[in-house]
Amino acid sequence: MALTASCPSCGAPVVFQSASSVFAVCAYCQSTLVRHDQALEDIGKMAALVEDRSPLQLGAEGAYKGVHFALIGRIQIKYSQGLWNEWHLLFDDMRTGWLSEAGGEYVLTFAEFVADALPQFAELKIGERFVLASRTWTVSNIENAECVAGQGELPFKVGAGYPVAAVDLRNGANFATLDYSEVPPLFFVGEAVAFTSLKMTNLRDGIAIPTVIVEARVFRCPSCGAPLQARAKDILAVGCASCGAVVDTANENYQVLSKALGQRDEKYVPRLPLGSKGKLEDRPVEVIGFLVKQCKVDGIAYDWREYLLAAEHGGYRWLTEYNGHWNIADVLSNPPATSGIIEVDVVRYGGQAFKHFATTQAAEVIQVAGEFTWRVRRGETNRVVDYVAPPLMLSRESTASDLSWSQGLYVAPVVIRDAFKLPASLPEPIGVYANQPNPWDETHRWVCRLFWKLALLAVLLQVFFVLVAGGKPLLRQELAFSPQLAGESVVTGEFEVRDKPRKLTVRNTTTLDNNWIGLEMMLVNKASGAAWPATRELSYYSGRDGGESWSEGSRDDEVVFRDVPPGTYYLTLDPDLAPDKPVAVRDTLEVLSGGAGWSNFVMVLIFLAIFPIFTRLRHAAFEAGRWAESDHAPASSDDTDEDD
Repeated sequence: MALTASCPSCGAPVVFQSASSVFAVCAYCQSTLVRHDQALEDIGKMAALVEDRSPLQLGAEGAYKGVHFALIGRIQIKYSQGLWNEWHLLFDDMRTGWLSEAGGEYVLTFAEFVADALPQFAELKIGERFVLASRTWTVSNIENAECVAGQGELPFKVGAGYPVAAVDLRNGANFATLDYSEVPPLFFVGEAVAFTSLKMTNLRDGIAIPTVIVEARVFRCPSCGAPLQARAKDILAVGCASCGAVVDTANENYQVLSKALGQRDEKYVPRLPLGSKGKLEDRPVEVIGFLVKQCKVDGIAYDWREYLLAAEHGGYRWLTEYNGHWNIADVLSNPPATSGIIEVDVVRYGGQAFKHFATTQAAEVIQVAGEFTWRVRRGETNRVVDYVAPPLMLSRESTASDLSWSQGLYVAPVVIRDAFKLPASLPEPIGVYANQPNPWDETHRWVCRLFWKLALLAVLLQVFFVLVAGGKPLLRQELAFSPQLAGESVVTGEFEVRDKPRKLTVRNTTTLDNNWIGLEMMLVNKASGAAWPATRELSYYSGRDGGESWSEGSRDDEVVFRDVPPGTYYLTLDPDLAPDKPVAVRDTLEVLSGGAGWSNFVMVLIFLAIFPIFTRLRHAAFEAGRWAESDHAPASSDDTDEDD
C-alpha cells in the first residue's frame, strides 16, 4: 500500500509507492526527504538533474516479461566520460528493479543475493573472466563515478557527490553490476533490452530525431573564436571544425581538452557534413560528430573516419569509412560470449563464425569535429580487434577501464548517398575491405549450380548413347592364330555397311597370357578393293612378386575406322606371334557400326568446367586481396628469402 506524507519544507504531498523506498525528492521544492515510518526528515536540497536526450521520465510505464511497471525514481551518475541514468522501477507484483540508460543502451537488472565471495574492486581488470553465481562473467567496464542528482523514490540515501564505484559484467545478453558503494557490495543481475520491447508509455514529448529537445548552448572556441554549439547537456565534448581544438562543454569555462591542430597537421573534411539528416535502415539519424583515427603498422600510417549519429529513443549509431568503404556500426548490448581480452581465431556470434582479421594495438584519435557524449580528445588511444564474416564485422575496443563490442554492416557508397540525399556521388572504394562482400560469391555459386546441371545432362546423354544407341553388331567371329600357320593371312567373313558412311569399330578379345601378338589388319571393300589398314599390338603379362599379384597390358583392343562408305566388306589379319612362346592365341573379333564416342563427351565436360574454374579463380583472387591487408596475410617469396 502506498504511503502519503507531507513535505516538511513546503507541505506538498509526497507519496511512497514502494515499501522499500526510504528516500525521496519532493517534486515541488526539491527537498531531500528521508522516511522514518510515518514522518519525513528534510536533509537539504537535491542538486538539479542535468538535462539530456532521454525519452524517459518519472511516471513513465512499461512492461517486462508480461509484468507492468512504473518509473518511480532516478539517479543520474557522472563518470569520466559522461553521464548515465539509473531508473528505479516498481512492478505490479511489488518487485523493484533498475533500468540503466547509457548511450542509448537499456539494461534492466534486479538485486540478487549471492553467497559467493565477491572479488575486490581494486583487483578487477578489463577483460578478466571469473565465475559468480554459477555463471561465467567478463569484466566490461570499471568506473569510479559519482552521483550528480536524484529524483523521485529511491531505496537508499544519495546526494550530489555520492561515490559510485561500479563494475559491469557481461555474459552474452546477460548483464550484471557489482556496486561497491555499499558494504558489502551489491550484486544486480539482468539483461540488455530493446527499448521497443518495453512498450513504454507516458514518455517525454519531442524526443524523436531530428527534433532538438533542449535549447542549444552557443559559445566560442577558446582557441580560434569560431562559434560552437552543444545541442544538449549530455554533449560533453565539441570539436572545432575550424582549428581542431576539442572543448569540454561540461566545464563552465569551456576547458580545452586537446589543443588546436598545427598548420602542418593533415585535416580531413567530412564526406557527410555535420548536421546531415537521413535514414539508415528506415531509422532516422543525424550526423553530430566526426573524428579521424589512425594506426601505424610497420611505420605506415592508416587513417579512417568515424561519424557519430544521433538516433531515435536517445540512442546513438556510428558510420565508419576507409578508402571509400562504409560500415553502419552499432554497439552490442549482448556481445559474444568469447568477450575476454585474450584473442581467439574464431568468434561465434548470431549463428555465424567470425574469423580474426587484425589487431590494432593503438588506434589514436587525430582529428575531432562536432559533438560527442564523452570527453573525447585528440591523442587518446584504444585497442581494437576485428573479426569478419562478410558483410559483417565484429570489433572489440578496449581501454584500461572499458571494453565494448560493436557490429558493422558493409554498405555500398550509393546507400549512404541516398540515405542522406547527398548532391554528389561519394568516391568509389579503393582496394578490398575487411568485410566487403565478395562480388564473385553469388556468381560462383550460380555457375557451379549450372555446371552440375549441365554435367549431369551430358552424363545422361552419354549413358543413353552407350546403352540405347550403342553400336550395331555387323560381324562376330572366333579366330585362332597358331605358330604352325605363321605367315598366313586370316580372312574374316563378309559384312555390309548400309545407307551412308559410318564409323566402324573393330574389337579384338584375345586369350593372351604372359605373351604378345601383333596384328596387321586391313579393312577391304569387296567391290572396289579400297582398303583401310591398321596395325595393332596386344600384350598381357601377370605374376606374383613378394606375395602380391601384378599385371600389365591388356588382352583386349579396339580400332575405329571412320566414314566408311556403304558396301560389302571383310577384314584380313596377318598375325605376328611371339617367338619365345609359340602357343596358339584365340581371338574373338567383333565389328560394330556406329556407337557412342567418348571424345566429344570429354570435350564437353572440359568446356563446361572452364566456367566454374574461372569464377573460382576470381573469387580466390578477391579473397587474397582481402586477407593481404590482415594479420594473416600469406608470406611472399621475398619475405621467405629475408627470413632465410
